[in-house]
Amino acid sequence: MWEPRRWTPLFFWDEAVALAAGHRPCALCRHRDYVAWQDAWAAATGERLGADAMDRRLHADRLDGRAQRAHTRPWRGLPTGTFVALDGPALVAGDRVVPWSPTSDGYGPSSSRPTRGDATVLTPSVTVDVLAAGYAPVLHPSAPLRT
Repeated sequence: MWEPRRWTPLFFWDEAVALAAGHRPCALCRHRDYVAWQDAWAAATGERLGADAMDRRLHADRLDGRAQRAHTRPWRGLPTGTFVALDGPALVAGDRVVPWSPTSDGYGPSSSRPTRGDATVLTPSVTVDVLAAGYAPVLHPSAPLRT
């Protein structure tokens, strides 16, 4: 594990958490999802890139030095699967926001998503664009999906 230039298996609560951490679907074990990701990436950015080039962009979008990079976007335009900062990390799921904690049982009780103003977004910027272009992440069953 953790060998340079080698893939390492990673495990997350669900795909939205993995995407917020700057990852993408695996081209080997989730090839169909990887191709769907590439298609949405191309629609969002105008470039169809391979895994290495996408990983470089994701890495640049997720870090500001050694700290996690956050950005702001209007609440109205945030697609399902995006993580935002509220009183902690929270998932945008349709018209809901759902708090998430790695130290508890994952997702907590949801609340209505704001309809005005800007959100502090934790998911890398290019990933939000890919989600908005149609990539649908696999969410844990505890995440409510009302629209």
